[in-house]
Amino acid sequence: MIGEIDHIELEVSDADETAEFLEKIGYERLRETDHHGTSYEYVPSDGNGPLFEIHTVSGEETPGINHIAFSVDNIEEITEELEEEGVDSLVGPYHVEKTGRTITNFRDPDGHRFQIVSDDE
Repeated sequence: MIGEIDHIELEVSDADETAEFLEKIGYERLRETDHHGTSYEYVPSDGNGPLFEIHTVSGEETPGINHIAFSVDNIEEITEELEEEGVDSLVGPYHVEKTGRTITNFRDPDGHRFQIVSDDE
């Protein structure tokens, strides 16, 4: 039903500092957006692995993994299947203009957030 990891969103104490770190370990900046304030997306330079989306925490947020997202071809169909399976806290699909993706969020039994995504390109 759900395939490979598309991206992992990290909430960090300093996005610029984490961006430097990712570059040191072989990641390349794909884009910068104003999603969640300033947000960076990094991909492995060899193309093998998921994208990291990072942004600086604010307010009551704490650094850590915000969510893990999986790439899907037909987000409407997969969302419907998740709903039929009784997956908790299902929200979506909905379009996020700033990232050019359509997403559906859901939670595991412990409340961790997961996401399925479909690029609109």
